[in-house]
Amino acid sequence: MRIAQVGNVHCSNMIDLNTLQLPELFDTLVRNEALDALIATERDEDLGDAGDITSKSLIDPSQQCQAILLAKANGVVAGLEVIPDLQKQFHTSIAWDVHTSDGQSCVSGDTLAVAHGSMRELLVVERTLLNMLCHLSGIATLTRQYVAKVTGTHAVICDTRKTHPGYRALEKYAVRCGGGTMHRIGLFDAALFKDNHLTLLPTGQLAEKLQTAIRSIRQEHDTQFIEVEVDTLEQLQIVLSLPESLIDIVLLDNMNVGKIREAVTLRDQLAPGVLLEASGGIGLETVRDIAESGVNRIAVGALTHSAPALDLGLEIISEDVHDASG
Repeated sequence: MRIAQVGNVHCSNMIDLNTLQLPELFDTLVRNEALDALIATERDEDLGDAGDITSKSLIDPSQQCQAILLAKANGVVAGLEVIPDLQKQFHTSIAWDVHTSDGQSCVSGDTLAVAHGSMRELLVVERTLLNMLCHLSGIATLTRQYVAKVTGTHAVICDTRKTHPGYRALEKYAVRCGGGTMHRIGLFDAALFKDNHLTLLPTGQLAEKLQTAIRSIRQEHDTQFIEVEVDTLEQLQIVLSLPESLIDIVLLDNMNVGKIREAVTLRDQLAPGVLLEASGGIGLETVRDIAESGVNRIAVGALTHSAPALDLGLEIISEDVHDASG
């Protein structure tokens, strides 16, 4: 995946985000002013003007504690990289000993990290920390399940733009933590001609109009890829008959496995260099059959819009005996 700009981060158009190691990907894709603003929003909606009135009423400001970040279910961890940013936006000085890393599997009962510091500060940041980590780890866990289902085929599992406001970069990072492949980041970095773009075009004008539009994009923009969605094999034949250098990917929308196999055969005959991507209501029970059809990519919106949160907890276990200077 090549990309010219991600949020507030400007990158070389030769950067392939899907090949970056996770820490580098986080710094490139996520760690910017947008992340600071997201955390600040979550902080402010939780603390309001008065702050944590419960902790203030009960806990001495000098009270130190030790707490553990605990996995309460099996899954894949994602979001630990955000802890330093949470520290900065919440103005906390808690010391974190992180025992694992994003992208690693966990089982129920695993200690993911140990925190030492002010009990008040820990309770202030607790909910936002868990909200983010549980959500992102849930995405990584579901992605890993899809990836496991297609092991041994030539298909990769991709995300979509079906993300939550403010969370797109984080959610796509979480997909990578689960072993998935990021699709385009937004409307700005790749061109995808979907059915709503093409629906009013007469079939006889489809090839001509697409060629003109694609050549315009390639002249004016650096893009990850050019992709065209088709609903029928007739549309597919028209698209595959275009000069092969114009199109990188064809999206097969809501086709059953039989139609997808026919599409693969047609692609192999007309334009073997074009990738095929299947999309549309693909679940864990059907993804293997689709992968075995010969497609290259499978896009799954559920990875980001429907992944259940992974159950994690933050539990205070003792007064702090940690010597930060040691």
